[in-house]
This record gives sequence, C-alpha cells and structure tokens, in this order.
Amino acid sequence: MPEFLQEIDNSWTLFLDRDGVINKRPPGDYIKTWEEFEFLPGVLESIKILTEKFGRIIIITNQQGIGKGLMTHEDLQNIHRQMQTAISKNGGRIDAIYYCPDLATDEDSCRKPAGFMAIQAKKDFPEIDFTKSIMAGDTPSDMAFGRNAGMKTVFINTNNTPVDLSVYDAVFADLPAFAEFITTQKA
Repeated sequence: MPEFLQEIDNSWTLFLDRDGVINKRPPGDYIKTWEEFEFLPGVLESIKILTEKFGRIIIITNQQGIGKGLMTHEDLQNIHRQMQTAISKNGGRIDAIYYCPDLATDEDSCRKPAGFMAIQAKKDFPEIDFTKSIMAGDTPSDMAFGRNAGMKTVFINTNNTPVDLSVYDAVFADLPAFAEFITTQKA
C-alpha cells in the first residue's frame, strides 16, 4: 500500500463521493427523496472511524438529476440534511457538502472532474492542503477530479469492476475496507 496512507492525521482532508461510496447507487436513476437513500453496509461506522483520523471530511457529488428536472435543490438539501443527521447520530462528521446540478452535456460545467467544487472547498476552508487530501470515489471522474486538484486518489470499488492499479494511488473494495486499513496505520 502507498506510504501516504501511513501519514494521515488531522491535518489531512478526505473528499468523498456520495452515490456508490456512501449510499447505494440506483442503476440508471437518481436518489430523489430521502426514502430512496440507503446507506451502504458499514458506511456509518466507517465515517465515524474516518472522522477520528481526518481533520475535515467533505462530500463532493455530481447531481444532474436537478439539471434534468427530476428533483429540486430543496429535495437534495433535505436528503443531505437527513444523511448528515444519521452520520452525526452514529458519531461521524461531514464538514461540508458540495454538489453540481449541471448536466453532463453542459459547457463550463462544475461537474467532476472539473475542479470547481475543490476550489469552493478551499475558499470555505483555507487550511485545506490538496497535497494532504484524498479523493475517495467509485468512478474515473472522481479519480480525475482528485488528480486535477493534486490530491491522492482512493478508488472505492463497490461495483467490483476490473481496475488498472497503476492509475489510482490505492484501491479498496468499499469504504469500510478503507476505514479499517486506515485504523491499522500509524500516524
């Protein structure tokens, strides 16, 4: 495993994708209501563990369901509010959530892999050092987002897809496997 995983302490920031990492990704659809949101197994416990290791935890998520008119900003904020409540009740913490409602076909989109949401996070939390940050996600665009911002990348392979290990800094089967590994490392 890469050496940087042994260096993580509260000066590091963890950027997390949402769908497919924190909650089940509905095939060919979007999470439009809290009732459709389902945490992946072990995620609440994992976020609690990661909260103890990282100084900041930030969710970065593309949400083009808004751009398609399938849900509103208020619908998404309700989902995120209830998600954060559940995470807090389980001892975890999310410091901020940034989302992009743009369509994949929009020009000048804020969508990952573009760095707009990373720049916004840095404005809101100036202490973030992208060289001491990890982007954990389940898609190539998540990994490109992390690389574009100068972060380390951790591919969360919840889809069990074949991966080229030379493309990412680390690969774990799911968020619980990542959190478990982090807890075994010295800081």
